[in-house]
Amino acid sequence: MQMTMRWFGAADPVPLWKLRQIPNLSGVVSALPGVLPGVPWTQEAVSALRRDVEEAGLSLSVIESIPVHEDIKLGHVRRDDRIGVFVASLEAVARAGVPVVCYNFMPVFDWTRTRLDAPLPDGSTSLSFNQAEAADLPENEPPALPGWAEAYTPQALRELRVAYAGVDARHLREHLAYFLRAVVPEAARLGVRLAIHPDDPPWPVLGLPRVVSTAADLDFLLGVVPDEHHGLTFCTGSLGARADNDLPALARRYAGRIHFVHARNVRRSGERDFQEVAHVSAHGDVELARTVTLLERLRPDVPVRPDHGRMIWGETGRPGYGLYDRALGAMYLQGLIDAARLNDPA
Repeated sequence: MQMTMRWFGAADPVPLWKLRQIPNLSGVVSALPGVLPGVPWTQEAVSALRRDVEEAGLSLSVIESIPVHEDIKLGHVRRDDRIGVFVASLEAVARAGVPVVCYNFMPVFDWTRTRLDAPLPDGSTSLSFNQAEAADLPENEPPALPGWAEAYTPQALRELRVAYAGVDARHLREHLAYFLRAVVPEAARLGVRLAIHPDDPPWPVLGLPRVVSTAADLDFLLGVVPDEHHGLTFCTGSLGARADNDLPALARRYAGRIHFVHARNVRRSGERDFQEVAHVSAHGDVELARTVTLLERLRPDVPVRPDHGRMIWGETGRPGYGLYDRALGAMYLQGLIDAARLNDPA
């Protein structure tokens, strides 16, 4: 697999030249910052992003993410117009020569945590989620989580929460199917592989439904449009937060539709409680070594990135996206990939 790293553009505390010094890391995963939902991306902007990455000696391997407008998830009368904007952004990405687009279908909020600096026994800190604490998250103000939509005002968030009152999991699944039937043929025409990210965490949050959480969910969404351009971002941390998700079995089952891999380890402390830990398998409940070596054999051509990381050695910065622990994670993953290649009978 190609080793990559998430980069948040010029404002990222971790510059590209530092990423370039991680051995065998050749790709960057990025997006266009500051583009509001519903505004189409341009080829010029994506090409400029690609130039920035290539000038640092790296390649722009994945776009993460083109946002899916809430009108699409709600099944609003304007969803066809919003889908048209998404397709226009896909066209910009394709013309700029980026082959994979990661996206998600989580209502209102992206990945959710209740603590950004939960302590670990070794003195480092990491992201954690506690179901009881989630109930106390503000109803009207978006908390300071980097994965939450920053484009929405408190008033807009209140209106969205009201709008979703009539949308349950069945409705959201139907709206996802409608979206896929519209965009996958366009992705195929453009030669772009779509890779939907699982829900994070993989269960309803703040009363909002989520429908990309289990094997049954993946069976449904991949069956809606059986086209190779419609596939998965296989996130071991998101799927692994549920004890009933067998990651090696899921990797085997969906191997042909996996276009991107997020490798992350979590330790579960309850049915819906977990904390992110070091990538090394023994530190958490994710069979990361087994899953990554399996994916290297089944999908050796896809990009992989160490997903999130602890804050270690006194580093400060964007929660989950410091340099040091992600670099350690990249080297652990590289060791697993090397081992898989050495043990391959071919």
